[in-house]
Amino acid sequence: MNFDNFDDKIPAGALKIIGLLNDAGYEAYIVGGCVRDLILGRTPCDWDITTSALPEQVKAVFKRTVDTGIQHGTVTVLMRENHEQQGFEVTTYRIDGVYEDCRHPKEVEFTASLKEDLKRRDFTVNAMAYSPGAGIVDMHGGIDDLKAGVIRCVGDAKERFTEDALRMMRAIRFSAQLDAVIEDDTWNAIKELAPNIRFVSAERIRVEAEKLLISEHPYRFKLFYESGLTKYILPEWDVTMTATQENPHHMYTVGEHLLHSLMSINTELLKKEFAGEYTRALRILRLTMLFHDIAKPEYKTVDEDGVAHFKGHPHGSAKMAEEILRRLKYDNDTIKKVVRLVENHEDRYDTDERSVRRAMNRMGEECFPYIFYVQEADCLAQSTFMREEKLARIAKLREQYPLILAKKQCISIKDLAVGGHDLMDAGIKPGPDMGRILAEMLEDVLDEPEHNDRQYLLEHYVYEKKA
Repeated sequence: MNFDNFDDKIPAGALKIIGLLNDAGYEAYIVGGCVRDLILGRTPCDWDITTSALPEQVKAVFKRTVDTGIQHGTVTVLMRENHEQQGFEVTTYRIDGVYEDCRHPKEVEFTASLKEDLKRRDFTVNAMAYSPGAGIVDMHGGIDDLKAGVIRCVGDAKERFTEDALRMMRAIRFSAQLDAVIEDDTWNAIKELAPNIRFVSAERIRVEAEKLLISEHPYRFKLFYESGLTKYILPEWDVTMTATQENPHHMYTVGEHLLHSLMSINTELLKKEFAGEYTRALRILRLTMLFHDIAKPEYKTVDEDGVAHFKGHPHGSAKMAEEILRRLKYDNDTIKKVVRLVENHEDRYDTDERSVRRAMNRMGEECFPYIFYVQEADCLAQSTFMREEKLARIAKLREQYPLILAKKQCISIKDLAVGGHDLMDAGIKPGPDMGRILAEMLEDVLDEPEHNDRQYLLEHYVYEKKA
């Protein structure tokens, strides 16, 4: 852990806000997760500032502000640097009142005490503050817990989780992001109060679950199950943890297989192939692995030799995945990709160019690049039975895919050398006939890429048939 040169890592706008508030006679600190990340040597995503100044006093110090949460003491201060504008949330020290819905305090009381403000925060590692003048303020042992790799509530764990039930998921999410263990009192409070997660919105639940899934320790998703939280937020998933797989291709329960598949995504290759879209690609893949076999318990049959089979489970899993993702308020693009990948995760293609082209057409060009990762992760989370053969087939598919792209071969109707306007010019009216002709052309070109020629297609599928 590095405690040096904090000021060099803090945005100039945040330092200026702290300085101007200090000049006006008020205390001000960066606070919470950004301090934790600075101590860990990470780059914070957000910069929150806390101050003894009341919201009206903050607004009097700065010319450009936005009342983003003024009833709870938060004002966004707009700072301009290098011709770019950045907003910083500045929140007055406060004491939260009674929580009536396991989500929000009924009222808040402003205070001049940083100590009181830090006491209301969720975990010790998030209850630290820093300013250039005062240095690090750590009243609850946050640094020691960071060093020890421990997630511990500030004060009484039951009180913190009763105030906001989402904190139970946050504790588990932080354990994954920081590779930390959850302290016993904190863990026992989660297990006791797990039913309260029902009072939290689907959107907030989705955000916490997703942050864990895209962390370096997605296996910690199991803690949601062991704590009892999934009983209320993903009851369908609970069933997988006790569903056995008496099959030579498997060595885990369905749930353990799903958890191991989360860890088996090749993230190093993903960073190279999806450089600018890495986080989004990882999210899609981890969601796919989380749900790809979720319907297996429902589809399980056992033959006379005691071997389990799950025929048809990809379709059932895709249907269940869509229902869950919609319940969690996911966007349509994510739902579309994850559902299609789940539906096709067991498809087996021949490794020749023609078969790969047809697979790309069937799955869609946007989804197909993910299928290699899905099938590889699925294989690595199974038993070692036939593993080398499975991985070899996936490797051959991976080799074919960029070759097809490099040759710019036709994969869908939009890639055809002939379009709707060409057919109308040839006397074909828009409608079923036009759609049928384009489909026939595509079938031809998928088999023979060199046939994607305007003159050839018109002669064979329009003029010749008219004659």
